Amino acid sequence: MKSRKTPIQTSFIFLLFFCCFLSINAQVYQKIPQWDEEINTSIKNYLDSTMSQTGRKVAVFDCDGTLFGQAPYYLADEALFAYAMEHYKGKKDSLSVSKMAIVDSLLHGDNQGTDYVKRRINFLAGLPVSEVETMGMNAYKEKYGQKFYPEMKQFLLNLKEFGFEVWVITASPEVLYQRFVNEELGIPKNRIIGVKSVISNGILTDQLVSPIPQEEGKAKTIETFIKASPMIVGGNSRGDLEMMERSTGIKIIVNPNDQKIYSETNVRELNGKTLKTFWTQHHAIEVPCKDTVNAKTHYVSRAWNVKINASH
Repeated sequence: MKSRKTPIQTSFIFLLFFCCFLSINAQVYQKIPQWDEEINTSIKNYLDSTMSQTGRKVAVFDCDGTLFGQAPYYLADEALFAYAMEHYKGKKDSLSVSKMAIVDSLLHGDNQGTDYVKRRINFLAGLPVSEVETMGMNAYKEKYGQKFYPEMKQFLLNLKEFGFEVWVITASPEVLYQRFVNEELGIPKNRIIGVKSVISNGILTDQLVSPIPQEEGKAKTIETFIKASPMIVGGNSRGDLEMMERSTGIKIIVNPNDQKIYSETNVRELNGKTLKTFWTQHHAIEVPCKDTVNAKTHYVSRAWNVKINASH
């Protein structure tokens, strides 16, 4: 005759299977070797504290300078300038002349704020979505393919392990960035938000869609498109400040500038401080990421005397 298991034996077996299930499905933080123990411990402790969190867990990151390198030039600008060099420079037709006039304004006008990002969209207007995606992908493969920070890629893998939705908000043209960021990081295209313009019959127009994700516009972009308070926000520049302040959990600042002293009255606490000082005082986690220049890479931006972004 088969012996029957006692209630104690049954309970023990159930407990054993339950423990095995937990060990198989446990959320495990993978240490990021490029960052010191204090940084890893701070991040791990926070992620562990979110394990019982119900509902959406959202993390939002800037792109250039935060997820991949921006030295010596921004990918968005290099992609546009390379395209202009190949398709418009030296030609006398009306389209080429008008597009080169936009390039001239990008090269010699103010390269900060919403006007600059609008001019990028004006340059791309009239092109098919597929061509703009290819433009971004070509620039990435040819000149930026090794510039995604490995430590940030591991950080994103940790966030996914702990059940976070990862979003990207960039002041660069959305269609230009979505394909290569999606293919490199596995983030769905609809979670890669940039400067949007209306698309009509597969063609980009110059009709901008608000909010424009620049400075305060990045914070509004979170409310408008993500519709959830982010628990983690990461950035690297002044343009990410308002977005980072929306974090309900931790703030990640990548390679913060400690040279430029800001004199802003709209962000009174930044007035008279460097970005590094500001975020140190506001308890952000500062993380280093190596961003250097490959001297062998040919940049159209260099030939056109564009200001160089600092290396780290």
